[in-house]
Amino acid sequence: MRFPFEPPREREFDAVGFGLNAVDHLVVVSAYPQFDTKVRLVEHARAAGGQTATTLTGLQRLGMKTAYAGRFGSDDAGRFGLEELRAEGVDVERAEVVEGARNQIAFIVIDARTGERTIMWDRDERLTYQEYEAPRNFAARGRVLHMDAHDPRACARLAREARAASTVVTVDVDNIYDGLEELLPHVDVLVSSKEFPRRLTGIDDERAALVAAKSLLRADAIVGMTVGERGAVVYHEGVFVESPAFAVPGGCRDTTGAGDAFHAGFLHGLLRGEEIEGCLRIACAVAALKCRSLGARTALPTPRELERLLAGEG
Repeated sequence: MRFPFEPPREREFDAVGFGLNAVDHLVVVSAYPQFDTKVRLVEHARAAGGQTATTLTGLQRLGMKTAYAGRFGSDDAGRFGLEELRAEGVDVERAEVVEGARNQIAFIVIDARTGERTIMWDRDERLTYQEYEAPRNFAARGRVLHMDAHDPRACARLAREARAASTVVTVDVDNIYDGLEELLPHVDVLVSSKEFPRRLTGIDDERAALVAAKSLLRADAIVGMTVGERGAVVYHEGVFVESPAFAVPGGCRDTTGAGDAFHAGFLHGLLRGEEIEGCLRIACAVAALKCRSLGARTALPTPRELERLLAGEG
């Protein structure tokens, strides 16, 4: 099934992103601990993460040219996160450092048996963007604008700029945020976590919730969700398009950032001119390859690794 739109060809960047970055403290345990107990950790690491920053890193590793706009704290975590993004080759000219603010952090407990994680996070309010603070003349520099819908009114302003320039607007969203209703009418592709359509519509049935969510977007918009080990599903033109998950080569170590990696794969396919089915398959493959490693941005796949998995070489 073809997309009802096509990213413009000639832009400075393949994808520009506006949204979250974070620094994750990952703790691997043999089994998730019960309340009021002590457990010895198996492994600990500090790694860069954040929804939009991780997606752009994934695209950059897959050969796309990307740029990030977002705010970092002026603390050690902020310096670490910014430098990690810069080292990946992502353009950070429009990134900001907020003096005196703490960078967003997360403490992530990972069950070694499954790679599933529990996240405890915090974000300094000083990193928040008001609508008028959204970076001007940024969205039109990319063929695609990708956002995570935090600070929705600032996102809406960028989305309007993008649509005026025929830039495709894609959104990854997990929760309901104040002002989200201002953003949704400007979105071309919304692929969320499996919980979000229910939160948005109040409908428990997954497919019915997707249909209801679609009604809140543009008439030609595409809506979908990731569904864990089942893969992903997209709803468009009255049809549900599904793609199964790939087995993780070597077994799953950590699901942190798998959704962000999924979006990197989906956008990689979109920018290459793939149809919806192809984009979903690539997205599921990138997510599986990411789960081999510990940390959101650690060991995101190269084009050769992706090619091998898609060819069935593992």
